[in-house]
Amino acid sequence: MQLEKIVNYHKALADPTRLRLLLLLSQGEMHGQALAEKLNLSHPTVTHHAAKLREAALIKERRDKNTVYFKLNPDFISSGAEASLQFIFSKGARNMEEKSPENSLKESVLRNFFSKDGRLRQIPAQYKKKLIAFQYMVEKLEPGVVYSEKEINEFIKQFHEDFATIRREFIMHQFMYRENDKYELNPQEIWTRWEDVK
Repeated sequence: MQLEKIVNYHKALADPTRLRLLLLLSQGEMHGQALAEKLNLSHPTVTHHAAKLREAALIKERRDKNTVYFKLNPDFISSGAEASLQFIFSKGARNMEEKSPENSLKESVLRNFFSKDGRLRQIPAQYKKKLIAFQYMVEKLEPGVVYSEKEINEFIKQFHEDFATIRREFIMHQFMYRENDKYELNPQEIWTRWEDVK
């Protein structure tokens, strides 16, 4: 999670009303009117705060006719907190150093090709950018774990519906090793490195 996202995460949390709203949603999904009553606020005020939380991906919403229901996005709340800790305690000093062109390109690809909920909007056409996107995905797999083809398909579907193409690309670019429909991460040293692509 890059610095800009960490800042947006904390901006969304930096309001007592929004924190109380999250606390109420921790008990389960609620519609706007119920939240307004419990928080003793007008419906438009709740809508405004919910929009800020939704923009930061801290909550999700669904519509049922004219009623909007809200619920927490616990994975993103956890990953935002974890990213903040990582930034402060391990990567912070390095990240404050002048950004290399490689880091700028990587951040640009992740920002432009992945939506806020982590889905791949489209597979990049440019080879280097495609490798960045695929590396970002495979880094979320566990080294040493043997995955079935079904498990890999389900993993990829979290990011993009074309799991067959992406699964093949994982093998082609040495991110993964396949034998008898079992898949395992290769050591990073043999991955096709996007940094080496001219």
